[in-house]
Amino acid sequence: MRIKNFKDLIKEVHKPGICQQCGGCVSFCNSIENDVIGMTEPNSPPKYINEEKCLECGICYLICPQTHILDDDLNKTYNFTNFSSMPLGFIDNIYSCQATDKEFLEIGTDGGVVNSLINYLLEKKLIDGAIVAKTKTAFSREAVIARNKKDLIEASGLKLDLSPQLNELQKFHTYTSSIPQLKQYKFKRLAVVGTPCQIYTIRCMQNLGIIPSQNIELCLGLFCYENFFFDQPRIEMFEKKFKLKFENIDRINIKEDLILKLKNRGATQKIIHIPFDSIKDYVRQACLACSDFTNIYADISFGGLGSMDKFTTVITRTKKGIDIIKKAINAGVIRTSKLDRANKMKMKEKISQFCQFKMKRFDNFMKNKLLTWNSQPLALEIDDD
Repeated sequence: MRIKNFKDLIKEVHKPGICQQCGGCVSFCNSIENDVIGMTEPNSPPKYINEEKCLECGICYLICPQTHILDDDLNKTYNFTNFSSMPLGFIDNIYSCQATDKEFLEIGTDGGVVNSLINYLLEKKLIDGAIVAKTKTAFSREAVIARNKKDLIEASGLKLDLSPQLNELQKFHTYTSSIPQLKQYKFKRLAVVGTPCQIYTIRCMQNLGIIPSQNIELCLGLFCYENFFFDQPRIEMFEKKFKLKFENIDRINIKEDLILKLKNRGATQKIIHIPFDSIKDYVRQACLACSDFTNIYADISFGGLGSMDKFTTVITRTKKGIDIIKKAINAGVIRTSKLDRANKMKMKEKISQFCQFKMKRFDNFMKNKLLTWNSQPLALEIDDD
C-alpha cells in the first residue's frame, strides 16, 4: 500500500483547480527545513522546489482542506457529528457584539470585535502575537503579524491612501494565505485569524501534533461565503458592469450581499449592495469546493451576518473560546446587544440559510466538475508493484 503524497495533491487538488492556497503543506515542509515545496507564484498552488528531497511522508496530503482525511477525528474533537443536519457546527452561545474602543469600532469591518479581542489578549499577555490580514487595497490583502494595537490599526487600513495604477500585471484578491507566516515567527502563543480552509488545516496539524502548529494558542475563524479574484480583464468587466472605478472602493464587507463603500466625496459615503448571483465571475474557483460557512472548527467564529450595522456576530465553540469571550465582556472590551431566545433563533436561522446555500453550491460544483475527473481513494491506494 502506498501513502498518498504531494504528487497526489497535484493530481487531485491542483489540476482540478480546487487548491485553497492555504499554505499548510508549505508551512509544514519548510518547518522541518526540507524546502521540498513552496508557493513560488502569487495566486497559484504550491509547487515542488526540490522534489528529490521529498520524504513522501504524506503529511501534506493529510492536512489539505480538500482531502478531508481527518474529518472524523476533528468532528469528535470539536463536538460536531452531522454536517447536513447541523450546518452551523457546535454552538455554545451566539452573541451580537461591538467594540468599546472607538478606533477599532470605526475601522472595523463590522463591530471591530476581532481586533479588540486580539488587542485585549496582547495586553493581558495571553498571546505573544497574532496573524491577521492587512488591507492593501479594497480587494487586496496580505498576511502580517500584529504585536500591539498600532499593528492592528495599521492592518485594518485606517491610513490607507493607495490609488493603484492598474495594469495587466496587477492582480487583486480578498483571500489571504496566512499559514506560511507561521514559519517566520517563533512565538510560543500565537492567535491566527483565518478562513474555514485555513482553520481546518491548522486543526489537522494540531491533530497530528506536527510543527509549527504547537504554538497556535487560539483560532479565530471568520464567516466565509466566498473570496474574489481580479485580474485586469475582470477589473474592467467589474467596473463596466457596476459603473464604478476600482480605485474608488474604500472598503468591502459581506453580509447578505457584497457591500462596497466608496471613498467619501461629500457628506455621505456612497454604499453599493451587489447580490452574490451578480458576482459569480469574480469568485475564486477553490471557494466553490468549500462547504463550511461559519468556520466550524474555530475556537470563536465571527461575521456580520445576523447582526445589525456596526455589530459583529460572535459564536463561541470551545472551552478556550468561551472563557476568552466572557473575560473580554467582563473587562468591558466588547459590549453585547441584548438578545432574547427568539432573536438568537432568528440569527441562527439566517446564518443556517447561508450555510445551506454554500453547501448546495458545493454539492453542485462537485457534481458538475469533479465527477468528470478520475476518482481516486482519498487516503491509501494499492501499489501493484
